[in-house]
Amino acid sequence: MNKIILSTLLASVALSASDYNYEVSPMVGYLWNSTANETGLHANGAMGGVEDHPVFGLDAQINNFSDVIKPELSVLYGRDRVTGFSDTTGVLTTMVNGVYEMNNISNITPFAKAGLGYEWYTNTHPSDYNGMLLDAGLGAKMDITKSIALKLEALYMYKMNNNGIDGSNGEVHNVAALAGLTFKFGATAAPMIAAVAAPVAAVVVAEPKPVVVTPAPVPVPAAKVCPLNVDSDHDGVFDPQDKCPNTPAGFKVDADGCPLKATLHLNFVTDGYSVDAAGIAKVKDFAAFLKGSPTYKATIVGHTDSTGSDKYNQTLSEKRAEKVKTMLIDQGIASDRLTTNGEGEKNPAASNKTKQGRAENRRIEVELCK
Repeated sequence: MNKIILSTLLASVALSASDYNYEVSPMVGYLWNSTANETGLHANGAMGGVEDHPVFGLDAQINNFSDVIKPELSVLYGRDRVTGFSDTTGVLTTMVNGVYEMNNISNITPFAKAGLGYEWYTNTHPSDYNGMLLDAGLGAKMDITKSIALKLEALYMYKMNNNGIDGSNGEVHNVAALAGLTFKFGATAAPMIAAVAAPVAAVVVAEPKPVVVTPAPVPVPAAKVCPLNVDSDHDGVFDPQDKCPNTPAGFKVDADGCPLKATLHLNFVTDGYSVDAAGIAKVKDFAAFLKGSPTYKATIVGHTDSTGSDKYNQTLSEKRAEKVKTMLIDQGIASDRLTTNGEGEKNPAASNKTKQGRAENRRIEVELCK
């Protein structure tokens, strides 16, 4: 059995969160203050004794600074009246965080973050103090479009820098629930591999050395006679023009009598297995090739990059291969001519340390055999 391997790169060029350099998220929410019920200057009042109150602010994030941790600057502002005081207190909180984003699942990207910041008070009463704080949070971003997402977040803030005026320990524990919209911009350039149409393909059949036929000597000179209308391998190309005279029966050939090579280019959404309109057209062309060469059978092998766990990538590669098989069956290719296999991240075609390399590793390889 002659096996023909056609390796085709599937570059995931659909823009996702990591394909934008920057994100800006206007946020609104509500903050609960652990010292909200500590009233008065002499009744257990500790620093930060403002009431629970609404807050609003802005998150600004750089996505491609690191493949693991993304830097973020957050600003929150709120105003409320301290119990027992007539003036309204303003609280401005600034934080610098490191954000870790988990694998995108059905267009939802969970994240965790932690960092430190500084808090300022305006129109304060004597128990309020500016000071450093530590913060940590959990949340998720849900894609609405390629460049806009709904952002939900729970944030914890801890501050301790001065004692309360009555000698209390001065600890403040704040919890905020926040929601907003994330706007992504500064799209990165698509990997060069996505613009290259030529696939990496193995040689189908080694071209045999031409056979030179020397006519037997005769008493008188005679011109060399070629069989003009003989097609030895029955591929539709006469022997004098056939550059691959031993093509197996049933293989569709080109004008030179050599087996055609099939290519299959698809674009998947990152961490997904749906096929876009351009990919659908290419699957139709591949199905037409299989219909023209009915002796071919195909094994569709899915691959991923190294982002995510081994188990997740194995499942994703299998789903991509199954998706292509289903589309070919819908185009009239018999299911017994098609098999699928998923290799996950085990056989990279390029380095997973670069964005372009990871895009090159998100691919499908099609193995054809007679």
